[in-house]
Amino acid sequence: MFRRVFLASALLLTASTGAAETGEPISVMVVGTFHWSNPNRDRHDTTVDDVLAPKRQAEIAVLAEGLSRFHPTKIAVEWDSQNVPPRYDQYLDGTLKPSRNEVVQLGFRLAKADNATVHGIDVDGDFPYEAVETYAKAHGQENILAEADAAVVQEVAQEQHQIDTGTMSSALRWINDPAREDNENAFNRIAMKVGSGKDQPGAELFAAWARRNALICANLLQLARPGDRIIVIFGAGHETFLRQCVRETPGFRLVEANDYLPQ
Repeated sequence: MFRRVFLASALLLTASTGAAETGEPISVMVVGTFHWSNPNRDRHDTTVDDVLAPKRQAEIAVLAEGLSRFHPTKIAVEWDSQNVPPRYDQYLDGTLKPSRNEVVQLGFRLAKADNATVHGIDVDGDFPYEAVETYAKAHGQENILAEADAAVVQEVAQEQHQIDTGTMSSALRWINDPAREDNENAFNRIAMKVGSGKDQPGAELFAAWARRNALICANLLQLARPGDRIIVIFGAGHETFLRQCVRETPGFRLVEANDYLPQ
């Protein structure tokens, strides 16, 4: 077991020694966000008004201008690697259909403005929540899920208030506040209380979520080269894992988004 852990650590260090040896750290800014096109894929979602409307477009322009001060060399987004190249080509030549998605509205906009390359690093994954729910109901643990759900509902309500009453930038500043971000995994941590002995559906749920984020992290690390300045634009639920990925990898430096997001 120790040998396997040692070999895994050695591989990770080998992958990142290029940055350390050249003295050029890889700077990464993780921008956690709500989903601008209202895909409604989560258990509890915010609703965003039309980001193609003039008011929001003006706010997005200010937002992008602030992030451009980071001078990114690469933009990493929440699409898989196959989807990005053809759509970005269409974006550049003006043939892409209007899109409200944050990948297009912010990621593609930044890449074009800063002459940066844009990369899809997302990986699909399972989220076996039904098994947790079934176990909880069968073992009198519904109160645990109710507690976890209540935490999410409260967080989403606060996020919705930021969207409804502020600008795109002020809403993202709220999301990317490190003090708030520390609670991003509250639901999964509380759900880990569901289970007993060898039957651990709550832990399996968290493990599935962590696996997906580990694969996203791997894509990010493999994308980076010494001296790169990378902006990662991802749903806020992934933010904790992505920040940890950057902080704990030798040769990488985490940059706070709120140092660049306009007030």
